[in-house]
Amino acid sequence: MAVDDEPPALRKLARWLAEDPDIEVVATCADGFEALDVLEQHRVDLLVLDIQMPELSGFDVLRRRPPGPEPVVVFATAYDAYAIQAFEHHAAGYLLKPYDRARFASTLAHAKAQHRGRSPSGEAKAHTQAALASLLDAVRPQEPYLDHLAVRLADRVDLVRVADVDWIEASGNYVTVHAGGTRHLIRTSLTRVASRLDPRRFLRIHRSTVVHLDRVQSLVPASHGDYTVVLRDGTTLNMSRTYREHLQRVLELGF
Repeated sequence: MAVDDEPPALRKLARWLAEDPDIEVVATCADGFEALDVLEQHRVDLLVLDIQMPELSGFDVLRRRPPGPEPVVVFATAYDAYAIQAFEHHAAGYLLKPYDRARFASTLAHAKAQHRGRSPSGEAKAHTQAALASLLDAVRPQEPYLDHLAVRLADRVDLVRVADVDWIEASGNYVTVHAGGTRHLIRTSLTRVASRLDPRRFLRIHRSTVVHLDRVQSLVPASHGDYTVVLRDGTTLNMSRTYREHLQRVLELGF
């Protein structure tokens, strides 16, 4: 079973899983509640699970999972900050977005081996070590953080300093970069951009919004556990409850 709140990522997971002759994809789910419904109705041996999702995170899904045999879990996320928590949940692998086909195949092989090798102790130990190696590899920077964003125009390419960026929002197949009162449109996904930004400086506060923490002036409680993020230039952005927990950890706030 594959669970991801971003349709392109979910389609890719479903396609690559279905191409493996050992795997039958029983369901693809766009959020944690759908995943829990499927887990109630089906035995799932392998669960490929996003972490940051609206309402219920991947960790919430595992905590609320109905009793029964535990599935082998592989996390697929754009953030490296959760790798240690993933290992605490006995994850067989940690796919750091954007991952390629080779990385996926290697992680899937570890997961399948772990499923088979709830078996002899020596083999199981080897699988556990392989999973740990996968997680440790995930937290090492895959690529350096971006210093500039390239904006392609009709007759030139402009460079926008990442330090000047206030916030970024998803706009279909593009992202809109807000920097100093100017907007720049870049053809890429928000997940891809977020994965290349320094997490000590930039934080995803909504499935469609990333904000520069230095620009945040205040946080105002809203309804249903959400918050309004007020930037220093007066811009107001919505922060969903799912992402509030991450912001609390980053800023060490007790709200």
